[in-house]
Amino acid sequence: MSAVDVALGPIHKESPYFRCYSHNSQQAPVPEDSSILIYLSVAGSLIPMRVLESDSIESVKLRIQTTKGFAAKKQKLVFGGRELARNNSLVKDYGVISGKVLHLVLKLSDLLLITVRTTCGREVEFHADRYRNVGYLKQRIFKEGRVFIDVEEQEIFYNGEKLDNHRLIGDICINNDAAIHLLVQKSAQVRATPLEKDFEISIVAVNPNERRESEVEGGQNQPEEVQVLAREQPGRDFWLEPVIVNPKIRLNSVFWDMVNSTFDGLEKGKPPIRSSEGTGGTYFMQDPLGQKFVSVFKPIDEEPMAVNNPQGLPVSSNGEGLKRGTKVGEGAVREVAAYLLDHPRSGPRALTGEVMGFAGVPPTIIVQCLHEGFNYPEGYEYAMKNVKTGSLQMFMKNEGSCDEMGPGAFPVEEVHKISVLDMRMANTDRHAGNILVGKGEDGQIKLIPIDHGYCLPEKFEDCTFDWLYWPQAHQPYSPEVIDYIDSLDAEQDIALLKCYGWDIPLESARTLRISTMLLKRGVKRGLTPFAIGSIMCRETLNKESVIEEIVREAEDSLLPGMSEAVFLETVSQIMDSRLDKLTG
Repeated sequence: MSAVDVALGPIHKESPYFRCYSHNSQQAPVPEDSSILIYLSVAGSLIPMRVLESDSIESVKLRIQTTKGFAAKKQKLVFGGRELARNNSLVKDYGVISGKVLHLVLKLSDLLLITVRTTCGREVEFHADRYRNVGYLKQRIFKEGRVFIDVEEQEIFYNGEKLDNHRLIGDICINNDAAIHLLVQKSAQVRATPLEKDFEISIVAVNPNERRESEVEGGQNQPEEVQVLAREQPGRDFWLEPVIVNPKIRLNSVFWDMVNSTFDGLEKGKPPIRSSEGTGGTYFMQDPLGQKFVSVFKPIDEEPMAVNNPQGLPVSSNGEGLKRGTKVGEGAVREVAAYLLDHPRSGPRALTGEVMGFAGVPPTIIVQCLHEGFNYPEGYEYAMKNVKTGSLQMFMKNEGSCDEMGPGAFPVEEVHKISVLDMRMANTDRHAGNILVGKGEDGQIKLIPIDHGYCLPEKFEDCTFDWLYWPQAHQPYSPEVIDYIDSLDAEQDIALLKCYGWDIPLESARTLRISTMLLKRGVKRGLTPFAIGSIMCRETLNKESVIEEIVREAEDSLLPGMSEAVFLETVSQIMDSRLDKLTG
């Protein structure tokens, strides 16, 4: 993904730049005193766009999609170190004012830079999503270039084959040696060259009397014989080993298989492949043959707003992460916590030896890794100072994410499993894009939750669950799921996390205790996932959720110096009263 700086400034009526933009804009005039001029800086080019302070975040994203070609679902807006995640909130709700900087994060693998050059030297550039089709490309060329014939008369050829208007741009540029031939009055030549991990397409109108050759530029416990990887690896230019804080903890052989396969891939020269997804550095680690991914590595120094973030997001000024109540650099331990607390249905892993838990969080551990393929802004050298600590998670075979298909096809129980995980962990970053869709052994759809770096926050402010708006959330939990929820024990979970080396902060432990309390008491009263989840999530950005109101009321009623036990008992009483009114 790519970080895009968006500079905000007031619109001046006499500004030549504004007059020029207004002349080309098809948008209706907006009141000058409530409008903001946004400059989208993409790959070094500035693209202006007007928004209203009263616009919702969703409408801003849709406007960006309509006018700039960036799909709304692939956008993330960040302002002041916080993601503008609530689509129904307004621009002004987030405090976005003139003179500030907004960051737009796009999925780079979907972004193409189109450069059109004519024989007279005129050049026009614009961006397009690779999921747009050839028909859209023709319209943009006609609109932006204003030098070509009508859209209906344009023809685009690839390797002698005429491309249908419904053909996706991304299907044309599927590799580094892709070449497109555009026929527009005079024949044209198109070169596809890498734009970071993507392509810059250059469409060059040529003289029909000239003959040029096409140019291409581009591309269940650990067996005793298995030992921890040695710290010194002579003759190697990489390093990888798991971090085991408690020597009494023995990793399941599944973890060692994952670590060893990752190690073997690096040893065979298969480098980490940085993902275009997400706002931080995420790397797919390959097997020795380079034919499949075996794990996913997320370094803590490349998290959003961390010092080596590869997406260009600013460094956090106060240590807080993109989500309220989280801290930069703690994403890895939270990823591991989500796996540890996703207990199997049959009971704790220490007793059952099962690897996969109830919700299906992939096996995850903390590792240290050194490789030149990671992001080193100051330059790379094989030295201990460049070792990166982060989470290593098993790569799960999948057919895409939930945002690529409608939720109606998902089994109710699969959605309910994820709802249980998210509510007890108070997840602040559950969206359809971080739920993978896989197939079970029986061929049925299985949902795989990933990306848990923003779970167990110190407060409930940013809790968001996309599944809350899916039809399955309105269905009651099955007796089997209710039994699982009844078995949850927050105190045992906190002790488990400490055993694995995370001395969980008091505030995060409080969140786990309260969310588990709410989940257990909610199902006891027959509440659906939607009803319980609605208690945890805000309706609007500035309106506290019910759970926040309960916590605040408990805090206001306590005298200074009261113990945590007394506080939780007060929360318990207030929660019971609220739930009784809700179900009475």
